[in-house]
Amino acid sequence: RDAMVKRIWDWKDSFEKRIIGQLKKLSVSCDWDRLRFTLDPVCARAVRNTFFTFFEKGLIYRGKKLVNWDTALQTAVSDDEINNETHDGHFWYLKYPVIDPQEGDLEYVTVATTRPETMLGDTCVACHPEPRKQLDLLENAIREELAAAEAAGRDAEKAELEAKLETLLKRRETHLELLEKLAEMAKAGKKLMLPLANREIPLVTDIWAKPEMGTGCVKITPAHDPNDFEVGKRAMVPFISIMKKDGSLTAEASVYAWDGRKFANVTAEEPALSRTVPEKYVGMKMLEAREVIVADLEAAGILLKVEDHQHEVPVSDRSKTVIEPFLNDQWFVRMADLAQSAMDAVTDGRVQIFPERYAKTYLDWLSEKRDWPIGRQLWWGHRIPIWYVRAADGSEKMPSEDELKTAFADRSDVKWAWDEEGKEWWICLQDGELAKDALPGWELVQDDDVLDTWFSSALWPHSTLGWPEQTEELKYYYPTSVLITSRDIITLWVARMVLTGLQNCGEIPFPHVYIHPKILDKYGETMSKSKGNGIDPLDVIEKYGADALRLGVAWLATDSQDVRLPVDFECPHCGESVEQTKENHIRPRVKCPKCKEFFSTQWAKKEEDLALKRGTVISERFEMGRNFCNKLWNASRFAMMYLMEDLEEVSRPDYTLEPISDDELFMEDKWILSRLCTMAKMFTEGIEKYDYAACVRTLYDFTWDEFCSNYIEIAKYRLQTPELKPVAKRVVAFVLDALLKLWHPVIPLITEEVWQLMAKVAPKRGLTAEDLAREQPESIMSAPWFIDTANRIDPTIEAQFVVFQDVLKAVREIRARQNVPVKQEVKFAVKCPAEIAALILPMKPYFTSMAQAVLTECGPDAEMPELSSNATGANWELGVDLEGLIDVEAELKKNRTQREKLLGFIAGKEKKLSNEAFTAKAPAKVVDAERASLADLKAQLAAVEEAIARLER
Repeated sequence: RDAMVKRIWDWKDSFEKRIIGQLKKLSVSCDWDRLRFTLDPVCARAVRNTFFTFFEKGLIYRGKKLVNWDTALQTAVSDDEINNETHDGHFWYLKYPVIDPQEGDLEYVTVATTRPETMLGDTCVACHPEPRKQLDLLENAIREELAAAEAAGRDAEKAELEAKLETLLKRRETHLELLEKLAEMAKAGKKLMLPLANREIPLVTDIWAKPEMGTGCVKITPAHDPNDFEVGKRAMVPFISIMKKDGSLTAEASVYAWDGRKFANVTAEEPALSRTVPEKYVGMKMLEAREVIVADLEAAGILLKVEDHQHEVPVSDRSKTVIEPFLNDQWFVRMADLAQSAMDAVTDGRVQIFPERYAKTYLDWLSEKRDWPIGRQLWWGHRIPIWYVRAADGSEKMPSEDELKTAFADRSDVKWAWDEEGKEWWICLQDGELAKDALPGWELVQDDDVLDTWFSSALWPHSTLGWPEQTEELKYYYPTSVLITSRDIITLWVARMVLTGLQNCGEIPFPHVYIHPKILDKYGETMSKSKGNGIDPLDVIEKYGADALRLGVAWLATDSQDVRLPVDFECPHCGESVEQTKENHIRPRVKCPKCKEFFSTQWAKKEEDLALKRGTVISERFEMGRNFCNKLWNASRFAMMYLMEDLEEVSRPDYTLEPISDDELFMEDKWILSRLCTMAKMFTEGIEKYDYAACVRTLYDFTWDEFCSNYIEIAKYRLQTPELKPVAKRVVAFVLDALLKLWHPVIPLITEEVWQLMAKVAPKRGLTAEDLAREQPESIMSAPWFIDTANRIDPTIEAQFVVFQDVLKAVREIRARQNVPVKQEVKFAVKCPAEIAALILPMKPYFTSMAQAVLTECGPDAEMPELSSNATGANWELGVDLEGLIDVEAELKKNRTQREKLLGFIAGKEKKLSNEAFTAKAPAKVVDAERASLADLKAQLAAVEEAIARLER
């Protein structure tokens, strides 16, 4: 054991360096001098103290329970560590002969099972005690649902319920007599002969048997099925464990009796039950035995029929083997009180989960209050601090409690409890180890099992800070602000951190929990090491840079459950993109279809594969991230080009450091500052709600479209005009400074680099006296978050620029479509309501500077040029005068095509609004929105028809 644990420690040390290296490459800004590991002495002390406290409070016990057993790893795993997979299987219908049937009795009962191999552990067959009453209840429930569906006009649901009722009535007609006979026989104490094992088992009644389903009878294998486990306890039949820990059938099954309170091992008293597995099956694995058993049942005439059946099969997340329910001694934490405290923390709002829907996952799991199995049959981990007492002579005698009190009289760090089921003492030590001879005259032996890794992980928020000692770190950092994690471990980790934090520290570990979406591959499968469909972040960083990777992933962080990240290979020889398929994604080498050369992948291990050039992983998501970083870098260089021209001027005449008043600002300055503050407010609010994707996309659009593509374009003229450049420079520097702060958490490398350069060319970047008085920190990491302290948000000017941008875009598109030379000036008119004209007219100079377009008329009475190309928007229509420039026939064709599209849209809207079922049942705001949309479409149609008329004249 010691040698194995040492090897694991060596493995941990090696991969720890690799993991930390990856995190550093990702620019994760942690304090790398404060590393913690759950097996560190500090954390180990917290684990031991928690276990000891729970044990002292009676919250920890060992019991015989049905656990999820991983036969490959030979350890128990929790419910949260298994995945249910849909498998194609069968229902095998078997007949169990009735022993000594009387007149009127059935000669056999029929059971259906998906696991015939477990029948060797059957200890009874169950049927429903009151089938008629149960069928009546079901019928009444369906009829009530049917009446409700009919009243609400839910036709599809009604049809489904009618079919369900018909099936139930037919079932009553064909099966009720049989079901009642079964109940009668069970109550009379009838016995059945278990095939192959050739032993008697009782026919019992239990509500687990469903009279509306299958044969009406259920074979009960209490030691190998969780539902049967409960039936077995109610029926108080033997529990026969027919499987070894490796998943093979045993010649000597363990037999347990349940007395209503605890289990007792009665294997010695029940030799016939212990030898229930025939010799020919002994040593076979469960699935192997299934085939042989089915063949033998068929040969014996026991197998009546086989039906194909798809069913859920539990599979271990670790070993990928089928989970076997297994009766085993396990250590548990009693969850009733602990679970309630953790539930209360969420229901009363002390802990908020984002997105909110995941609170249901948390609460549903805790509400079951299932005891937490904390033992694992492994060597690696925190060893369970329980010692057993063994007699020196090998007998089963135990010391008296007085002996324990005498031996540990002065030790508050030792507690003990009597195991009624196992008839032995459990001795728990708070820290360190108990010597074998610590109890005079007896030998102490420590439990071999280790604690579930989630036990130590549950303590992470306070164990890392030195608890149970009241350290300065604990006082300062606990509770932390937020936990960010995946939905897979809401129950495994989040819930348990909350309950242990409340128990140990008396306070929640964090007020917020953010559940991020799970990243899937292009085929919708979870990325994992075992599947080989994951991405090495170092590959992405080498190709695109860490900032691009971070931005690409943040872009995916929507509030959806899953997101797909399609990736491909890039051939290192020719640069061709090579599709990553289900077949090639785990190969160590891949052949490029273009250049026919092989390249290695991240899965290369052999020397001949490693010798090949490496094919990196590429994705359009990371391409987008890199392109944006380039855009921001170029915009920053452009800004600094103008800021740097003053460096040699001692007086810096163009970059004044006086506060700038609103009167000095141009219209575009006020617009970009308003938009910056509006966007920053939205961005900050979104960050606080953990709506990362929406935040990043909002900031992206503002940076690219409004700052780079619009404001800088507008400001170019001023930056090149001596008397206009001072204010323009200050505004550019101010907005860029704010953007760097907002972007820094997402793309830290480029923002830090630009920040350092900005510090050289514009050390003061504020517009107000307050901003100018503030010292700039050395690193952007220490800079204050951008907040609008000057109340610069102006909805009117923002609305004005929205219209301006729409009109400008339309003019540019018409120029491009008509192939108007870049330097050719065009004239255009805009017909719109007076209030829209009031927004557009002040922007007249910008149309000329940005699109070589002169606005000639604007307002409700504006006339379109005789020969024009037109566009429409919300409450406006424009026409660009193309006399001498236009292809009349092409423009007519475009407008006629647009007219047909609009007529189609209008017809669809009118049909929808003429449907009384829609207008009567849809919410009023939905109907109003449809009517408004129809009116807008008709206005667009009128404008297009007018354009056609002008062109035809």
